[in-house]
Amino acid sequence: MKLVFATNNINKLKEVQEMLPNSITLVSLKDINCEEEIDETETTLQGNAILKANYITDNYQLNCFADDTGLEVAALDGKPGVYSARFAGEPTNAEKNMEKLLYEMASFTDRNAQFRTVICLNLDGNQYYFEGICKGTILMQPQGNKGFGYDPIFQPNGFEKSFAEMSSEDKNRISHRGLAIEKLVAFLRDYVA
Repeated sequence: MKLVFATNNINKLKEVQEMLPNSITLVSLKDINCEEEIDETETTLQGNAILKANYITDNYQLNCFADDTGLEVAALDGKPGVYSARFAGEPTNAEKNMEKLLYEMASFTDRNAQFRTVICLNLDGNQYYFEGICKGTILMQPQGNKGFGYDPIFQPNGFEKSFAEMSSEDKNRISHRGLAIEKLVAFLRDYVA
């Protein structure tokens, strides 16, 4: 089965490809010659995932899935949430996003947070949703140099390492995206069986 992952983020593409069975060929926006920037204009993660998946299905007539992920910090009333990638403004910059988040959290002792991923799958004329959540805490300073985005300042519950200190295999097993992708993969296995 050929499936478009509606992303230009090579890190996410690689992370997801590692989790899919060989029977599913994952292709990127670049692979289908989609040069357009799909603006994430919705106010929810699910809304953005639907927007991106529908854009590909409507314009390229291909089965696809899209995701949106947000870091939701309890002390900041769920911010940055849907605006995680652009928290420090445009153009997006992971370092500046982390700096802004750490600055805004400086006076808080409650450092509980969660990463949440929502996937929208458009498959053979139907739409399906999958969600993954990974709970953890925001560290006082960045740790590690693997991963991307907020990974250096997010420590998942039950671990002594940040996401940026974990191998991609370990991270994929417990991460929000990993959990959502597991649900997607389980669904696809049943679908093609």
